[in-house]
Amino acid sequence: MKAKIDREGCIGCGLCADTCPEVFRMADDGYAEVYIDPVPAECEGTATDAADNCPVSVISVE
Repeated sequence: MKAKIDREGCIGCGLCADTCPEVFRMADDGYAEVYIDPVPAECEGTATDAADNCPVSVISVE
């Protein structure tokens, strides 16, 4: 599974990093980034939760 963030649309709320810190983190510019790719199998559920709950729907997992 791969995760991707459209950083141009990110509002920096931090929900993804709080939900799945193993895959997402807040970068120095204040916006989220994916820092583990591909998503580890044990994190697929929480990565999907992060994508589903993103308030601006800029995270995709496939």
